[in-house]
Amino acid sequence: MEVILAESAGFCFGVKRAVEKVYEQAAIGKKIYTFGPIIHNEEVVKDLENKGVTVIETEEELTSLTEGTVVIRSHGVSKHICDLIAQSGLECVDATCPFVKRIHNIVEKESASGKKIIIIGNAGHPEVEGIMGWSHTPASVIESAEEAENFNCKKDEMLCIVSQTTFNYNKFKDLVEIFQKKGYNVNVVNTICNATEERQTQAREIAARVDAMIVIGGKHSSNTRKLYEICKEKCANTYFIQTLDDLHLELPETAALVGITAGASTPNNIIEEVQNYVRINF
Repeated sequence: MEVILAESAGFCFGVKRAVEKVYEQAAIGKKIYTFGPIIHNEEVVKDLENKGVTVIETEEELTSLTEGTVVIRSHGVSKHICDLIAQSGLECVDATCPFVKRIHNIVEKESASGKKIIIIGNAGHPEVEGIMGWSHTPASVIESAEEAENFNCKKDEMLCIVSQTTFNYNKFKDLVEIFQKKGYNVNVVNTICNATEERQTQAREIAARVDAMIVIGGKHSSNTRKLYEICKEKCANTYFIQTLDDLHLELPETAALVGITAGASTPNNIIEEVQNYVRINF
């Protein structure tokens, strides 16, 4: 059986940078906290916990800290959380992905000028929650065509549309088109990162060629879920796994070609384990 591994599979720049920062801090021997899991991969989070890194999830936990270092995860946080960390006197290591930080800057500037912010992304996702927290005006999150169609505002109101960095690029374009057709005064900034577009394009192309497709990533990973959806559209035999332990393939007897891709929070060692297993056992 031949296996095709997507070149873009695994850690993206922002995730790699964030994870390395936490490991560096842990190696120094300080008491380290991350505001939320540093990335959406349970294996990485467990390994960091074994090295003494504690995940905190709420403002109450943050304000109760009296010492240590707080690492802001790759997804970023709201301005309010940044201010709380600064006021606490705790050391802060900002591991926000630079592409996410760019969105914060855009939203802060555009909302300060009076524009209403529209975030195309997944409501409740930590990156989206963080982006909302940099807007001076109430921001709206749009995820579906129905939500876009039902959105209403004054025709003379200025809108600024940005996107979650890991959103499906084709879906983003479709949703933007709905706003434009409704005649709104829209400033569109495509903030989907290049790595996401490349990863989705490669996944789509590989899935269209293979007999089975394996998508590796954390079960809470938004970008991995989108990869799975893209691959499933092109290949019926698409499997979403977190580690090798989840791999229970029932491949068609005629399957000769298997594709593998992985989300931005998937370590290389897990990808290699899955790839080697498939090559040896099928």
